[in-house]
Amino acid sequence: MKLPAVLLALQKLNELRNAGITINTTMITEANYNGQTVTYNDPQTIDGRPTIENYIKRVLLVSDNEAFNRLYEFLGQQYINDQLHEKGYLDAQVLHRLEISLTEDENRHTNPVKFLDSNNNVLYSQPLTYNKEVYAERNDSLGKAHYNNGRIIDSPMDFSHKNRLSLQDLHHILRSAIFPQAAKEYQRFNIQDSDYAFLQKYMSEFPSESVYPPYDSSQFPDAYEKFLLYGARNEPLPKSIRIFNKVGDAYGELVDVVYIIDLDKNIEFFVSAAINCNTNSIVNDDNYEYDSLGFPFMKNLGKVLYDYELNRKRTYPPDLSSFRILYDK
Repeated sequence: MKLPAVLLALQKLNELRNAGITINTTMITEANYNGQTVTYNDPQTIDGRPTIENYIKRVLLVSDNEAFNRLYEFLGQQYINDQLHEKGYLDAQVLHRLEISLTEDENRHTNPVKFLDSNNNVLYSQPLTYNKEVYAERNDSLGKAHYNNGRIIDSPMDFSHKNRLSLQDLHHILRSAIFPQAAKEYQRFNIQDSDYAFLQKYMSEFPSESVYPPYDSSQFPDAYEKFLLYGARNEPLPKSIRIFNKVGDAYGELVDVVYIIDLDKNIEFFVSAAINCNTNSIVNDDNYEYDSLGFPFMKNLGKVLYDYELNRKRTYPPDLSSFRILYDK
């Protein structure tokens, strides 16, 4: 869910630019409903101000769930789903925040948000929103058994009220983020060239290269969130190879959608992959084979494709000059 949330946050900011709001404008998140929490400051920014810019960085660099939740609340549940459906992603359903347990009603309500100028004057105030839309019923389930409140239930886990986005749709969304001109016009996000540059920079930057937010490389190595080609490596990675991607891992499912380039070898390719790492088919028991199955699969799949592209003769060599990005450090 995080990549479309980032793109839609940039799009909504573009729609609000006449109010004087930018990606770096202070955004205050308030609470006015059950389960909601406030954010008045962000210790991961240089001056403590919470901003869309920093939330997006946190999402792209380390897949931060709290940062995603703040984008979800800024956007509102209905806006997210309406926009994805308008762009042709009809099966998408974004229904809840991440990592916190809220009811369906609480997730349909999203927080009041205010944007402030440097003198703390309100530039834009967004009230509490509620999504009344009814989405298509689903019959999604996973596994042969699942845990619920510490008890094992001898039936598949119901996912019909969970977030849903197909691998194919996510692949197309990534392609539109890298090469918007190659996407159908109605599938493009309404963002500016500077937004694409910002997005691509922090999608491919290593956590160790980030100044704000700062990340400890022992906790967030270069390969953190770079499953395809690197798996779970801890050592520093070559800076000539850049991976523009978004991953997902939950309930034993491992997903990565990537655009990989090698600036020295002048090769490029897209690949999206998902693998089930839950060999006992018991969901929500936190007993998944990410390390023994998922990461090796992703690493080796990426390596096979990289080696193939390295040796494939090209009629039209790619022009990767626009991806020679100046990173933070």
